[in-house]
Amino acid sequence: MAWLETWFPNVLAYWDKFMESCIATLQMFLIGGGISLLIGFFFGVVLVIARPGGIRENRTVYRALNFFINTFRSVPFIILLIFLIPFTRLLMGTAIGVKGAVVPLCFGCVPFFTRQVETALSTVDPGKVEAARAMGSGTAGIVLRVYLHEAVPNLIRVITITAISLIGLTTMAGAVGAGGIGSFAINYGQNLHHQDIVNVCVILLLIIVSVMQTAGSTLAARTTNRALFRKGGNTK
Repeated sequence: MAWLETWFPNVLAYWDKFMESCIATLQMFLIGGGISLLIGFFFGVVLVIARPGGIRENRTVYRALNFFINTFRSVPFIILLIFLIPFTRLLMGTAIGVKGAVVPLCFGCVPFFTRQVETALSTVDPGKVEAARAMGSGTAGIVLRVYLHEAVPNLIRVITITAISLIGLTTMAGAVGAGGIGSFAINYGQNLHHQDIVNVCVILLLIIVSVMQTAGSTLAARTTNRALFRKGGNTK
């Protein structure tokens, strides 16, 4: 442990605060990510089936949802955080801490993930969708058995991309009092001129992102290989 005291003395001095920040980041990631995953997934499916030429075409729904997504995607997240403070305080009772970060994180993540899901589902072969419709499959059946089934590798990739992006958003949220690793790096690292704290936060984030990317890429590759194997088996 002597080398830790040599290289990261201030991290050890504020170890309890550091662990609290890590837990806060994990809470923001799990809560904000879970909500964003559900809402973004639903919105992405709606965009695909309601678009012009979709299996349940609805131009009104498509345009309204498309407008919402484009609007919030065009606002930089740090500005969105400030803009949503009154709404966050009204909804959550506070605009700081983990509770105060969940609302802006969802508003920042949902439009991005929705568009990613829409892109992933749009890669599904239209011929398979038409074949399912010809066999009498309903909307739910086509979504579950065709769109989601065929787009699994791409969905894993976009979930990975969104998860990595969400880590960045939780870090930025720390700049306005949300807590977490970003707040720890700013308050105890930058403001107090403790470079070792900044270094540890950067290293930790690099490790987290690398693990996520590796896990996502590996899982996507495996599902892709299984899909290709099934197709190859069906052609024999």
